[in-house]
Amino acid sequence: MIITRRAFTTMLSLTGLAALAGLSPLRLISEAMAQSVADVAKPVSLPDMALGPKDAAVTITEFASMTCPHCAAFNEQVFPKIKSEYIDTGKIRYVFREFPLDIKAAAGSMLSRCIAKDDAPKYFAVTDMLFRQQNDWVVKNTTETLTRIGKQAGLTQQQVEACLKDQALLDKIAADQKYASDVLKVDSTPTFFINGEKIKGCLLYTSDAADD
Repeated sequence: MIITRRAFTTMLSLTGLAALAGLSPLRLISEAMAQSVADVAKPVSLPDMALGPKDAAVTITEFASMTCPHCAAFNEQVFPKIKSEYIDTGKIRYVFREFPLDIKAAAGSMLSRCIAKDDAPKYFAVTDMLFRQQNDWVVKNTTETLTRIGKQAGLTQQQVEACLKDQALLDKIAADQKYASDVLKVDSTPTFFINGEKIKGCLLYTSDAADD
């Protein structure tokens, strides 16, 4: 269903998020479920990668798989608007959590972590590049394409290979995914939490309802 500006404002007010009343319309295929804010906020094994101030009134947490086409569509069509209008203006803190649906997705997440280290903006930039080149490295030769992307980001061949063989890093990603699955009941991607409120499904920007 199409959530117009008025309907979305109503939904936000019900969840205490009226600060986002001006958010552009989104196509929402979702199932809203209450969730403990503390449970969602708790990073398990890996430090959170987040943009926006820690004291923002609204925190959005996205669970995504690097091989998920809906996640890639959200990244391309919706996230830039959220970033420019709400993250960059300090209204939202946006947290990205890895929820790989297959081994290729796990490899992409590992590469993002290795390239970025603890630099969140760099992590989001690499993740954006992987989403935009998803068809190249998922459908074609995954290792060769990820190696090329890693080299473009400044890693050597040996560093990329070491990253993709880093069992400790893979174990941490798996542990965080298990927590999301067992505690937060995440079972598909993308899944979002807005101040602890679960929104399961795909959010797509719809310009046709922009004036509603």
